[in-house]
Amino acid sequence: MTDPHAIQPSALDQFPDRDPEETAEWQASLDAVTQAAGPHRAAYLMRRTLERAEGNGIALPKLLETDYVNTIPTAAEPAAPGDEAMEARITAWNRWNAAAMVTRGAKHGVGGHIATFASAAWLYETGFNHFFQGKESQDSPGSGDQLYIQGHASPGIYARAFLDGRLTEAHLDNFRQEAGGNGLPSYPHPRRLPWLWEFPTVSMGLGPLSAIYQARFNRYLTNRGIKDVGGSHVWAFLGDGEMDEPESTAALALAAREELDNLTFVINCNLQRLDGPVRANFKIVQELEAQFRGAGWNVVKTLWGTAWDELFRLDTTGALVRRLRQVPDAQVQTYQTRDAAYIRQDFFGGDPALVEMAKLLSDDKILECFHLSRGGHEARKVYAAYKAAVEHKGAPTVILAQTVKGHTLGEGFASKNANHQMKKLSVDEFKAMRDRLELPISDSQFVDGVVPYGHPGADAPEVRYLQERRAALGGPAPARRTHALAPLPAPAEKTFASFDKGSGTQNIATTMAFVRLVKDLVRDKETGRRWVPIVPDEARTFGMESLFPSLGIYSPKGQTYEPVDRDQLMYYKEAKNGQILNEGITEAGSMADFIAASTAYSTHGEAMIPFYIFYSMFGWQRTADQMWQLGDQLGRGFLVGATAGRTTLTGEGLQHADGHSPVIAATNPAALSYDPAFAYEIAVIVKDGLRRMYGEAAPGEDQNVFYYLTVYNEPMPQPAKPAGPGVDEAIIKGLYRFNTAESAGLAPVANAARIQLLGSGTAIHWTLKAQKLLAEEWGVAADVWSATSWTELRRDALDADAAMLRGEERVPYVRQALQGAEGPVLAVSDYMRQVPDQIAQWVEQDYSSLGADGFGLSDTRDAARRHFGVDAESIVVAALAQLARRGEVKATAVKEAREKYGL
Repeated sequence: MTDPHAIQPSALDQFPDRDPEETAEWQASLDAVTQAAGPHRAAYLMRRTLERAEGNGIALPKLLETDYVNTIPTAAEPAAPGDEAMEARITAWNRWNAAAMVTRGAKHGVGGHIATFASAAWLYETGFNHFFQGKESQDSPGSGDQLYIQGHASPGIYARAFLDGRLTEAHLDNFRQEAGGNGLPSYPHPRRLPWLWEFPTVSMGLGPLSAIYQARFNRYLTNRGIKDVGGSHVWAFLGDGEMDEPESTAALALAAREELDNLTFVINCNLQRLDGPVRANFKIVQELEAQFRGAGWNVVKTLWGTAWDELFRLDTTGALVRRLRQVPDAQVQTYQTRDAAYIRQDFFGGDPALVEMAKLLSDDKILECFHLSRGGHEARKVYAAYKAAVEHKGAPTVILAQTVKGHTLGEGFASKNANHQMKKLSVDEFKAMRDRLELPISDSQFVDGVVPYGHPGADAPEVRYLQERRAALGGPAPARRTHALAPLPAPAEKTFASFDKGSGTQNIATTMAFVRLVKDLVRDKETGRRWVPIVPDEARTFGMESLFPSLGIYSPKGQTYEPVDRDQLMYYKEAKNGQILNEGITEAGSMADFIAASTAYSTHGEAMIPFYIFYSMFGWQRTADQMWQLGDQLGRGFLVGATAGRTTLTGEGLQHADGHSPVIAATNPAALSYDPAFAYEIAVIVKDGLRRMYGEAAPGEDQNVFYYLTVYNEPMPQPAKPAGPGVDEAIIKGLYRFNTAESAGLAPVANAARIQLLGSGTAIHWTLKAQKLLAEEWGVAADVWSATSWTELRRDALDADAAMLRGEERVPYVRQALQGAEGPVLAVSDYMRQVPDQIAQWVEQDYSSLGADGFGLSDTRDAARRHFGVDAESIVVAALAQLARRGEVKATAVKEAREKYGL
């Protein structure tokens, strides 16, 4: 058995010790203290020594955990400016109205959350009174601070806007009742309340992730010389339970690595998640501290109120601090609901030193400490933490503020496991809360059992104080600004027209066509610098390495090394003013980049044009929640799903074989989804996207959309754009005739059977081959159509249906386009049949489709297409079957074709 007291090998053994005798003396001193005064005293001395070393700039690894006490002692707290009594009255009004709003809405069954804001009120109020900069801030004009409000705390933010005069009682009474057009969304939502909310946050985990990348994008804007937003600070308000979401902590290392001291996380540690304790048998604060410290963040713990100071002064043995570290979170919650006798026995009774301490404490003192006194409930504690955060340089800060969920709502709410689901207070509970908050609301104001809203009056001292504080900080917050930006000038027409002539004899993948287009666009003198290329560590896969030397990869450190490929033309170039965001292997981080860039037109008054290129399989499938967040936040830009389609990526297998991203994209109302087949289609779509999102949008067009383009890595001949009017418009609408059998030189015999072949993306090339086989081997005339967007065709048809129900006469575009086209329609795509089937009900002709349903597989392109039945020969057989059912070709033709092609 190993002797536990034996000296264990140390990493330091591999280095020479220049004075072993001195080392032994230090070790002996530690042993002596341990024997004489105990291990706790020895630990205390070691901690003090480490603190002194850190203060002297001695480089030592930091401890991951500190004691379960406040980081900032009461004696070191700065004096908070302002009128604390006035701020307490403002907070009381906001607590009341938040609870009243949700309770009044309960009669309609719409729900709401009360307990979250009750616990976090001072975390918000202190910030609004002293820290959060508005859009007219002198330090960051036009931008201010960016506030990521915890979603379930929204009633408190609405209550403050009501006190401020930005909302009325009618607004509050329409909380969660938006259908009439005058309601308030349940959670922060820019699309539903675009003058107030900047950032949607209630999809938990996305708020903290986005906040990190927003802070990073702020630095990007500054370092690239677009706009100096060095005065902006990003604040993310989070719940301790929310930190279990993997996205919440996914980018902590990035924030520390890039020294984002313009970022503060405020984690409301009320120790409860939605159904119970966050860490019932453990301590979430300690866990989070270790996690953030390990990632390189500055950690400020604000756990206990001033009532605890007396107890800490009595703790001469360290027993109290040890006990605080031992008690699991669920037991701390239990203390909140039990009497002094229980706390004396359970908390103090197990240690003789604590028993003696408890004798010096009255029952009232014990209850004050364990029921009321939390750091997050005291303005001066919160102010000290915030001031420390904004003054800390070189790293982001996380504030771990301990609170009680349901604080001030009464015994029926505070620390109860079910309080997240409790939507209302009784009249008696409201009256008790009124007395507790000392609000001037009389019993007579409770008419027919309805709780009244409370407001001291538009000219009351509380309102004037609130408005004066906000004016000093740059105006109201939160607030979303719609800047009156001039439309960006359109790039030169020749940039797009160069794709009209096709590629001649050269085969080019549409991925490369898109990259080439972007290379030309970023050279534009007017708008080139506003492009934000984003890629998750696959730039070479998509042919983007040619952009490295010219644009540079953004790094706040610049390039501190000589790249291994420096002597090559397309070397790996990092720069402080680099334009490309090359994120590494993180689709979630790349999407967070995209969201920050796509909303810079509102956040900072600077229109940026992001494009994010990714393996299509790892976009909508993996980060669709963020794409909803993008739509919620009114983002603009281009998402590009590369190596798209189920059969275009040879050898990779089902994990890479995307056969469904357009289906998922179609569910998002803000996403304009296109599956272009040819390079000139890409140019037309991008040109139109720039016009709509950044230039002169047509009447009725929503600018707050984003484009999803699927592109392919399969080199294919790129034809010239068909001549004739209306082609560009048809490409944008989603469908145009690429050729006829006659124009393709494939005119069969007179009165031949005819079919319309609709293809999208790379599938059009198999369709064109099938067109030739049908003519030459089966005497069938086929016209080929390029379906650039099945989704846009469907949306137009749905709008037409809705118009007809309103009594308007409107024909869906897809029906107009196919009007008079002879024969049945066969639609083909490299996606599951659900994609082309989106338009089936609006096609007047007989309709059928082919697609790549099921799981992907590893093989050659030809073998995969034969497997899914979407290759040219399979299209021929399906076309003949359709015609045979109509009696337009002989029935035996289908069998003959199957045998001929080995199907």
